[in-house]
Amino acid sequence: MKLFSAKKSKVSPITIGWWEYLQLPALSSSKIKAKIDTGAKTSALHAEDIKVFIDKGVRKVRYTLYPNQKDRKNKKTIVSKLVEVRRIKSSIGTTTLRPVIETLVDIGGQKFIIELTLVNRDLLGFRMLLGRQALKKRFLINPSRKNILRKR
Repeated sequence: MKLFSAKKSKVSPITIGWWEYLQLPALSSSKIKAKIDTGAKTSALHAEDIKVFIDKGVRKVRYTLYPNQKDRKNKKTIVSKLVEVRRIKSSIGTTTLRPVIETLVDIGGQKFIIELTLVNRDLLGFRMLLGRQALKKRFLINPSRKNILRKR
C-alpha cells in the first residue's frame, strides 16, 4: 500500500545567496544588486519621483530609477503600466500605499515576470528586495553565501 507519493520536479531549483545581482531588462540595462528576502511577500524596487496618472484611459506610473547604489548620475525616467496601488507593511511595521508594476526579471539564467512595488529605498542597503512570490518554486537560498550566481 502506497501512503506517500512525492512528485519529482523536472528542474532542480537553483541555489542563490542572501544577495545576488539580477537584471530588469525592460527597465534598465544595468545589473541591480538585490537582497533575497524571504520575509517580504512582494519584491520592492527603489524609485523616486513616483507619480500615478491616467493616459488614454490606462493607469500608469512614472518614476525615476537609479539602478546603481550610491550613483546619483545615472538615472532613468520610466513609465510603466500600473497593476494596482497596494497596502504594504514594512519591516518596521509601518503601512504605506505603494504602486505595483509587473516586469521581467533575469536571475541565474531564469527569466520570468514578477510584481514590484515602487518605494524610496535610498537609506537602505539594497536598491531592490526579491520577495517570496518571485522566489517560490524557483530557488533555494543559502543564507551563509552571497553572490553565488557570479561564479556560475
